[in-house]
Amino acid sequence: MPPTISWSDLPGRAVGVWGLGVEGRANLRKLAALGVTPAALVDDRPPSEDVLPTAAGGLEALGRCDVVVKSPGISRRREDLRALESAGVPVVGGLGLWLAEADRDRVLCITGTKGKSTTTAIAGHLATGLGQRVLLGGNFGTAPWDPEAPQDVDWWVVETSSYQATDVALGPAVVAVTSLSQDHLDWHGGPEQYFRDKLSLCARPGVRRVVADGDSPLLREHAELLGPAVRWVHASDDRGWTGGLGLLGEHNVRNALLARAALVELGVPGADEDDRIAAAARDFAGLGSRLRPVGRVGGVDFVDDSLSTNVLPTLAAVDAFPGRRVALLVGGHDRGIDYAPLAEGLAGRADLLVLCLPDSGPRIAQALRAGAPDLDVREVPELAQGVRAGFEWARPDGVVLLSPAAPSFGRYRNYEERAADFVRSMEVLAES
Repeated sequence: MPPTISWSDLPGRAVGVWGLGVEGRANLRKLAALGVTPAALVDDRPPSEDVLPTAAGGLEALGRCDVVVKSPGISRRREDLRALESAGVPVVGGLGLWLAEADRDRVLCITGTKGKSTTTAIAGHLATGLGQRVLLGGNFGTAPWDPEAPQDVDWWVVETSSYQATDVALGPAVVAVTSLSQDHLDWHGGPEQYFRDKLSLCARPGVRRVVADGDSPLLREHAELLGPAVRWVHASDDRGWTGGLGLLGEHNVRNALLARAALVELGVPGADEDDRIAAAARDFAGLGSRLRPVGRVGGVDFVDDSLSTNVLPTLAAVDAFPGRRVALLVGGHDRGIDYAPLAEGLAGRADLLVLCLPDSGPRIAQALRAGAPDLDVREVPELAQGVRAGFEWARPDGVVLLSPAAPSFGRYRNYEERAADFVRSMEVLAES
């Protein structure tokens, strides 16, 4: 566990900044607001000449600092980070620094393998509809400690990744856990370590309630990591109000129920009143690339779920279209996760075509052919060809679903670029 240090403890110390991505830049702005000039700027891939490479002088510069503020993408399992800590240099993260001095009774952190962005957005939408001032932050948006972030708010709803969870010493009042499955194994070092890191937030001092997906077998198996005060939420708990959000899939019903339950536990006024929450649910805009319909061509619906980057959300996405033919596009950057559960979840589906894309496509195809031999599985070299093949197969009234069960890195800069390519490929079909 990282040490308990706050942002206010940093003035007067030699502070190193390690990692200069989105959160790293927020860290720099916070330090500037505190009057702290970093003693070292270090990044694995330096964005400018004034930043030292980690492997070429950067680690030594950090070792001369009193405190190192790292970005979430730098794993606590790394040997160079452990070397710094062994030498007596505290290595902390922005979220942990903020929580150490925040009014944690007004903070909800939402984590989980998948569904946390949607759940965060729903929680913010509901609380706003109840007349509250809310900052949605963390992995989802603005860092709460960023000087550019609004501070005159009633509540903070913070999406928290497994990376960020390992940087937290003191927890928020409420933690919501949306799901659990394998992910980011290269960062965490294996499935069980990932589960421990992901759920470590739940057991931090100050957490008074954890709201968790009661329909998740893996969460039930790891209930001992959730702490002593757990409220389990099930999709069957729905009393109808979630329909006002306009979301597809049972998993999104559960996300909505988790969001509301977390607001109730946090003490948000009106969150426990059915009529008020039903009114607050209206006009939810949803998130891009989260099971979002993007068009229809010749009776076939095209659905962008590019943010589904592992098995669990992809299975949930397929389940959102019962009774329809679904052409499923999977594959992307290969992080080494086990795709046998994908085969198990898709086995026996007669109205399903699986189109496997590079780079992980061949390995996914191999797992599907071994674990679900009756599935129609095809390997395609690029997304546009997969979209066309899916469209031809799904006609006259099926669905072409981009839900890759893999990240976009390698072939695309990010999930948005992959989603845009999917939409362009659909538009080409509409024009032909």
